[in-house]
Amino acid sequence: MKVLIVGSGAREHALAWRIKQSPNLTRLWVASGNAGTAALAENIEIRSSDVGALVAAAQKVAADLVVVGPEGPLALGLADRLDEVGIPVFGPSQAAAQIEASKAFALDLMRDAGVPCPDFAAVWDEASASTYISSHPGPLVVKADGLAAGKGVLICEDSQQAQAAVKLCMSDRAFGEAGDTVVLEEYLTGPEVSVFAFCDGERLSPLAAACDYKRLGDGNQGPNTGGMGSYSQPDLWTPELAAQIERTIMQPVVRAMSERGSPYKGVLYAGLMLTDAGPKVLEFNCRLGDPETQVLMPKLASDPLDLMLACAQGKLDPASVRWDTKSYVGVAMVSGGYPEEYQTGFEISGLDEADSGETMVFHAGTKLGPDGISGPPLTSGGRVLTVVGGGDSIEQARQRAYARLERISFQGANWRRDIASAANQGAANPARQGAG
Repeated sequence: MKVLIVGSGAREHALAWRIKQSPNLTRLWVASGNAGTAALAENIEIRSSDVGALVAAAQKVAADLVVVGPEGPLALGLADRLDEVGIPVFGPSQAAAQIEASKAFALDLMRDAGVPCPDFAAVWDEASASTYISSHPGPLVVKADGLAAGKGVLICEDSQQAQAAVKLCMSDRAFGEAGDTVVLEEYLTGPEVSVFAFCDGERLSPLAAACDYKRLGDGNQGPNTGGMGSYSQPDLWTPELAAQIERTIMQPVVRAMSERGSPYKGVLYAGLMLTDAGPKVLEFNCRLGDPETQVLMPKLASDPLDLMLACAQGKLDPASVRWDTKSYVGVAMVSGGYPEEYQTGFEISGLDEADSGETMVFHAGTKLGPDGISGPPLTSGGRVLTVVGGGDSIEQARQRAYARLERISFQGANWRRDIASAANQGAANPARQGAG
């Protein structure tokens, strides 16, 4: 199979790394990729938002499968365009991608399907928002309805903060068109878990779970980021919990999407809060998570191309999907100043060590240096690398990840020291309540 991966982050490097191991692969391209994917595939300089150019590239290379990493091109209809020209795609249609692209759509879908989620209201003007806030004075979560690059979620302790958050979205247009509609949600507390299932429109694979860390600093302090690390599989994940989530959340949503005429194909990602009343959905995403993919791809024991093509063609055999029992911990190395202003172009050293079953490094914001593949790469973004360790336990995996990380350096490098620490496993991280 000839395969084109869309995206340029550590998620896409992890996908390329795992797909490269498939005996079914003949050639691999990544658009636009990074310095890490350049060592595994041929990078194509196309932005993930340029749907027309991506379709043309897939046709030019005669791709047998396109694997879409980020949500943006899915929300723009990339899967539909590829389907029109007969190229199988691992990722949902534009209509199905609304489950992430519109929080109001997702909440309405859950309400219709009887899926447990926060009490909510979707509003289109500040007067309506004020009415809801006045009758719900407790802590609220204010969300820009559309895609807002992970920044459109505001936790409000009281009514005054909630009113200010609505103004920020609607009048100040801090998140652009994403804030034209605002969702007001009940504030939930409890441990969070990210849950993933491969889908073919009707059938679901066995679920996989991971926990991620959104805050910049240790102890879940500081601003929200795109993700500072993750681990899998969390101790809180039990067969009983998995069965409950599949029965009450994942299956009803896939069934409801099919009944609405928008069958969901690809990976369905549910961000859940394990409340005292049971699991509730904070958000759905229409793709694999980042940084969760970096700890899930090493756990995927099935051939990824067999699995992804089966999802695209509506032929998934759930029994064929197998997950390794090893534990994995991933730690993000970020540029100094991230998630605010930061500098790039710094040489990264310490990447000569070969990946193994014990440790691996996935590139995100990197680019090739002046010596190309043979020389050290340069930093080119906020999240630069994800360093992953594997082991028979979370603690062993954690020790290996941090040991490898300490041998890598670039100017201004920053990272959290408490990813998957015993004191911080399964810890409540209520400031997330949706990645925005």
